[in-house]
Amino acid sequence: MPTVHHGRKEVLLKLVYYGPGLGGKTTNLEYIHAHSRPEYRGKLLSLTTESERTIFFDLLPVHLGKFKGYSIRLHVCTVPGQIAYDDTRRLILRNVDGVVFVVDSQEAALEANIQSMHNLEINLARQGMEYARVPMVVQYNKRDLADILAPEELRRALGLSADLTQIPACARDGKGVFETLKSMVKECLKLVGDPAHAHEGRTPSILPGRRASMFPESRPSALTDPSSSALRPPPVPRGDAGSS
Repeated sequence: MPTVHHGRKEVLLKLVYYGPGLGGKTTNLEYIHAHSRPEYRGKLLSLTTESERTIFFDLLPVHLGKFKGYSIRLHVCTVPGQIAYDDTRRLILRNVDGVVFVVDSQEAALEANIQSMHNLEINLARQGMEYARVPMVVQYNKRDLADILAPEELRRALGLSADLTQIPACARDGKGVFETLKSMVKECLKLVGDPAHAHEGRTPSILPGRRASMFPESRPSALTDPSSSALRPPPVPRGDAGSS
């Protein structure tokens, strides 16, 4: 549930970009950060794995305007795409308010998309959250490439409802990036109603300047210690070497 600060008249939202490895999650966030006014964005923090980065930052997007007199503050982050970092994925999903699922539109990535969507459902359940009740927007990325599937084919393959907000995009060029973000915020705000009557609260998922806000308990050692176990894949059991 989104968090409301009445003193500052702010609605705080934690948004997580989920999806298969190299599907465009990081590209989305880098574009958003690069094209947001410096005075309204936090520092872009990064956790680097062997093949990609997990990034996150805080943002007060002035282009979204006010919501019933309240400003909207976002904490935006990605999850690592590799299944080996599943513990980190679950950690990032804590206290999530909305999920952007970034689909790699390439035909060759179809199975990876399906596995990632299934993994999202499992990890939300482990957080005590119902997959069907979590606000979600689906972005069909890489629409500029040749060997891609139609959005409707991807929707059916992923078992998605036609009522779900779905946006074609080319994240590296910025096409559909801010449209996706705005749609995600809109879905989250449906749960707020009138923020003036919402319960005052402070979720530990957003504490700019005090801790890496996607980690509720403390600043993660992974930010300062590259050898942190949070970023090391677990040993691969015998016989499963090709499963990732």
